[in-house]
Amino acid sequence: MGLGYQIRLGMKSFFLQSIVFDHQVVRPLSHILPNWELTWDDTTGKYVEEEDSYAKLLNVLISELDSTIPPSKYHDNEDRLAEYVKKSLNWKIYKKGNRWLGMDYFSILEQGGFQDIDQNELLLAAAGRIKAAKNRGQFHFDDMEKSHREMLAAVITIILYHRTEFA
Repeated sequence: MGLGYQIRLGMKSFFLQSIVFDHQVVRPLSHILPNWELTWDDTTGKYVEEEDSYAKLLNVLISELDSTIPPSKYHDNEDRLAEYVKKSLNWKIYKKGNRWLGMDYFSILEQGGFQDIDQNELLLAAAGRIKAAKNRGQFHFDDMEKSHREMLAAVITIILYHRTEFA
């Protein structure tokens, strides 16, 4: 796939035809919506929306990411969520260097996301992580360095979880 094709598709090219995206992002939510295997439609440039699937929410999220101006320091957005958890939920977490310790980082972001209106901080963090990957020459989700890909996957999973309409 050429660079011109990637630029035309914008954010979609970062996710299209990913081998690991659905496994890392949607499968952890399969207890909520069991249809976790995604199908990419090259004609529409979107995931095929199926029953009991996160495809529709993902298509909306990818569109939002495409129109989001990434922050220069995405860690600041994640830090605001952690600070909320620390202050409001009284979690015994602390920051040492650039890492939050005392609890699983994914749990910190998930709990912080409950106060994150429209998941704005999480959305900015995801956009910033994608920008950082592209700045490192990683133009596709599957090409990201493993730990950064896992962190981006977790942020997107958390966004989807918070946007799930529970019946």
